Amino acid sequence: MVVQPKPKSLTKEEEDALRKEIAELEKELNGKDPNEAVKEHIRILHEYNELKDATQLMIGRLANMKDITIRQTHEDYGLTSDD
Repeated sequence: MVVQPKPKSLTKEEEDALRKEIAELEKELNGKDPNEAVKEHIRILHEYNELKDATQLMIGRLANMKDITIRQTHEDYGLTSDD
């Protein structure tokens, strides 16, 4: 038999903080289904990653054409390593 730990009781302050956070998250969703919001977010991330990959490919080709490093190309165009 597996013994489950007793759930921790929340203090009034912890419960109030959680209720406030839930209300803020629900407001952020603006009536949207949370699962649909997650799916949309994943779709947008996927699109972003495809665009970033294509951009990096073009930067690599440009660097090759100019016979300079990709790092130098990033510097020439004011791009950070996060871009």
